[in-house]
Amino acid sequence: MSSMSYANPSASSASAGTSSAWQERLQEHCRATQMRPPVWNIVSDRRGGRTAWSSTVMVQGQYIPARYWYDGQYVNNAKEDAAEVALQKLGQAPAPSGPLQQQQQQQQQRYYGGAGN
Repeated sequence: MSSMSYANPSASSASAGTSSAWQERLQEHCRATQMRPPVWNIVSDRRGGRTAWSSTVMVQGQYIPARYWYDGQYVNNAKEDAAEVALQKLGQAPAPSGPLQQQQQQQQQRYYGGAGN
């Protein structure tokens, strides 16, 4: 049985503290539209002998989860993923589509036993 835990973003691995393209775009969009800055949360889920990591981002009072779970060294990718999803929901980024996206999602679901939270 898996259990979920939440971590403060500043308490996670060093790579989680770095910002990248999607995170910066989301922060800029929030500034430009005078919304509160986005707030990321790091989430972990113990799965068998491994821990999977993901992220949520709060924008406009709404928690938006990343699509995927990642190995611990790639926590920043989870934050990027959550930022991209948030921008898609805000209409600031195109939604992914096509067979490659679906295939990648199916592979990750098989590997981790399901995507999402």
